[in-house]
Amino acid sequence: MEVGIRIGTRSSPLALVQARAIGTELEAHGATVTIVPMRTAGDRLADTLLATVGGKGLFVRDIETALLRKEIDVAVHSLKDLPAETPAGLAIVAYPPREDPRDVLVTRSGGRLPSLPHGAVIGTSSPRRKAMVLSLRPDAVVEPIRGNVDTRLRKLDAGDFDAVILAAAGLRRLGLTLDHAEPLDTETFVPAVGQGILGVEARDDDTSTRAMLTALDHPPTRACAAAERAYLARLGASCVTPMAAHAFIDGPTLRMIGLVASEDGRRVLRRRANGPLVDAVRLGTALADALLADGAASLTALRPVGRT
Repeated sequence: MEVGIRIGTRSSPLALVQARAIGTELEAHGATVTIVPMRTAGDRLADTLLATVGGKGLFVRDIETALLRKEIDVAVHSLKDLPAETPAGLAIVAYPPREDPRDVLVTRSGGRLPSLPHGAVIGTSSPRRKAMVLSLRPDAVVEPIRGNVDTRLRKLDAGDFDAVILAAAGLRRLGLTLDHAEPLDTETFVPAVGQGILGVEARDDDTSTRAMLTALDHPPTRACAAAERAYLARLGASCVTPMAAHAFIDGPTLRMIGLVASEDGRRVLRRRANGPLVDAVRLGTALADALLADGAASLTALRPVGRT
């Protein structure tokens, strides 16, 4: 018997591509899939800085509410948009294989971050990206930019910015190959928690949908996601906090780098940790604790959770 699954997603081109990719996987397992595009509060406030209205959680709350109300059966999110706490009654059931986690510097005519002209105007609304740019190029002028990938590229082409910073995963999923795009090294320009990962969410009590979604789960990506989200939770950070973490697998070892910075990029704390994959949550928590012991809470607003 065919199973009908309604996938809720943001209505942006990238979000729809991501939802359709999950839908294709579910159809291969016998489901009949309907994509349900939704315009979230974050989309409705497209001209407002997220930091002033509640952060990236605005992109997921309406979708999660629809999931709890049984208006949809599955929600597909960019994991970096999800707060550390999942609402009661919901669970992230599957983490498909991670896409490229790096940030990408995009310019009109080429050039790396060190070679941009003095006082270059760089577009990003991410406090993390802003702090890291300023730590490397204190002379840069970092200006906020909102909108989907196409909108940001148009603003770059129009001369509003000398460069913009985008996620490599989004460019790859959209099939965009840009002439002047420099991937930024994850050791120096540490990605956002969950960058490049999709989180596929369902209701706790929807056992049939959960069972089908487990086929999409990629255990190595799940380990990385668990470590990074444990780090996020322990710091008590949000998407408007200039902090970062990236976990990756090296043979039998899970390695991780974490970063917390001041908003102006003048002070940056970094720590590294490693351990077995089965200890992913413990690893992320321990890395956050190490940064907190180094004074991370004095650099930016953090609300550490569960420290003893």
